[in-house]
Amino acid sequence: MRMDLTIQQLRVVLAVHDAGSFTSAAETLMQAQSSLSRTVLEVERRLGVALFQRTTRRLEPTAEGREFVHIARSTVATFEANLRHFAGFLDGQRGRVRVATLPSLAAILLPSIVSGYQRAHPEVELSIEDALADEVLTRVRAGLVDFAVTVVSGEPVDDLHVTPVAADRFCCVFPPGHPFAASTEVSWSDLAREAFIAFDRTTSIRQHLDRAFAESGSVPRIAIEARNISAVAGLVAAGLGVSAVPGLVLPLIRFAGLEHRPLGDPRVERRIAVVRVPGRPMSPAASAFSAAISGASSSSGRLPPETSWSLS
Repeated sequence: MRMDLTIQQLRVVLAVHDAGSFTSAAETLMQAQSSLSRTVLEVERRLGVALFQRTTRRLEPTAEGREFVHIARSTVATFEANLRHFAGFLDGQRGRVRVATLPSLAAILLPSIVSGYQRAHPEVELSIEDALADEVLTRVRAGLVDFAVTVVSGEPVDDLHVTPVAADRFCCVFPPGHPFAASTEVSWSDLAREAFIAFDRTTSIRQHLDRAFAESGSVPRIAIEARNISAVAGLVAAGLGVSAVPGLVLPLIRFAGLEHRPLGDPRVERRIAVVRVPGRPMSPAASAFSAAISGASSSSGRLPPETSWSLS
């Protein structure tokens, strides 16, 4: 016995049940009465049961008919809800967007953009996944996220589409009362003469700093290495040395009460960009969020010192 039924057949059965007659249902659906009668007979044939008792005054549902109407109503309601959801997906108002990014970008750069996006797309499920730089790009290439917001001046990204968003300059950070406080800018050679609290080699910050020290011809006197931004700030605050961080990290170390000065030539900046796999389709919701990030400006929120939006 085949029970394959269409949504339209279910709608006809519901209309006939709710109207109580083929005549009234035909007027509601603006279809011929004979067409509705044939549809109900076909549904009954496929189900192998009678759905209605036909009387002279109106149609009365059988016990099987009442149960089937309940199922049909639930099925049609679910189908229509899913269609509305899909329509929302198509216009970017529903769906899920997954973005990989660095911790400092997730905490400082993105919140104001996310806030504006969610006001315009309240039913989109947004997931911000923070990770180390190499892992962020791995997630993009593997298709685990829709796109990434990350630093791109290190690992080659020739296979990816890169849209610049912002840049932040590296600064020297030091405890209050340090001689660097009297300067407007700190040179790399002066920095190399101080005990240096370094980031772990797995971090993108350390990779930038290693290249900058090499370019300046200076070798840092590394006293301690730490992976966590808070740990580095705490060690500097304890007077164990100085360090260097990009501008977007400065708000994350305010708790330590450190001062900062920009580092001089070579001027070292991180290039922050939206990164995605070219040719891989994105949902309308993901495209809208990517565009919101790429089009960010001063109106999207005030940035920390030594940080600027890229000109579009």
